[in-house]
Amino acid sequence: MELDLDTALEDRDIGAVQRAQDWAEDFVAPMAEAWETERRFAKEAFESAGQNRLTGLLVSSEDGGEQVSVLGLARILEEIAAVDFAVAFSLVCHNNLAGAVGRRAEGSLRDNILPGLVNGSSLGAFLLTEPNVGSDAAAITVTAAKDGEEWVLNGEKAWVTNGTDADVLSVYAQTDSSLGHRGIATFLIDANTSGVVKTPGYQLLGAHGLGANSIRFDNCRVPEESLFVPIGEGFRAAMEGIDLARVLVGAMCCGMLRTGLNTASDYVRQRVAFGGRLADLQGVRFKLADVSTDLEAARLLTYRAARTFQEGRDAAVEAAHAKKFSTRVAESGIASCMQVMGAHGARRDHPLPRHLAASRLTHYVDGATEIQDVVISRSLLD
Repeated sequence: MELDLDTALEDRDIGAVQRAQDWAEDFVAPMAEAWETERRFAKEAFESAGQNRLTGLLVSSEDGGEQVSVLGLARILEEIAAVDFAVAFSLVCHNNLAGAVGRRAEGSLRDNILPGLVNGSSLGAFLLTEPNVGSDAAAITVTAAKDGEEWVLNGEKAWVTNGTDADVLSVYAQTDSSLGHRGIATFLIDANTSGVVKTPGYQLLGAHGLGANSIRFDNCRVPEESLFVPIGEGFRAAMEGIDLARVLVGAMCCGMLRTGLNTASDYVRQRVAFGGRLADLQGVRFKLADVSTDLEAARLLTYRAARTFQEGRDAAVEAAHAKKFSTRVAESGIASCMQVMGAHGARRDHPLPRHLAASRLTHYVDGATEIQDVVISRSLLD
């Protein structure tokens, strides 16, 4: 790697990165276009990921997980997204939940849920966004009311990654609207519970393999032990997870952009036009040089943020810089790579059209670009 990132990884990280790269190339690549064409969740990918020990990446080895570092996780997801963003993002959401359950859950809740998340027999989903509540996560309206020894949930969540096929739902709900964000708690709920209603997957610009949908709760009753993050701590827990997710989206953008640059470079070396190779035209060379510079800068920002997070320091601003810049250059850079390939760039016998569609969606996940500007400007001016 140009930045020699792998020298900072531990042996277990390096092994997991190589395993993820091999798996993505051997298993995901041949099927990625089919999942997109069929517009469905990449169920086979998740099942195979479990078999390849990619579903408990943030869980301790004592609990059967891989316990990779933040840098290691970013590198793993960069390699998977270089083949398919949807599968990579699906695994981000699942692994973040598994890691949180490993760190926070206790007693029967932990015993019943963690093993399945780690071995991949259960798929996890993170339910924060709502139809009318996106980036303003403190304004959630799904309610959880105490009724004896049970909680009763009502309301609807939107943009649920893995939602179409999820088994375990991590649901952020308001227990007392008068408390604002201090009333938010988190519940772990079996998706087969009565009162849980899943919609079909959204029809999107791309990335259908991540199985995004809406999930509604109609007087959904869950036992007291389903309370995962106590009242008053749910909002903070959500924000902590989002900072890490932003770093990881940056890494995934680097993976897609790297594939775009490599694909276009290979093509223009071989394509002959106007009496010579496309690679010998200055306009082509300079366009790809710009993409290469943006890729280097995106990786520097992303892995600086990953290291800050790994060292236990506040990474919110660095994560915002990384996500804002990486999403922007991924979309523009992939489009540039397609452009130098001429009309061939639009064909779906290579991954660039799929990556271009996914790169547009990266502007919205885990906080829109404008939210990154809020975080950055606040650090400058407030």
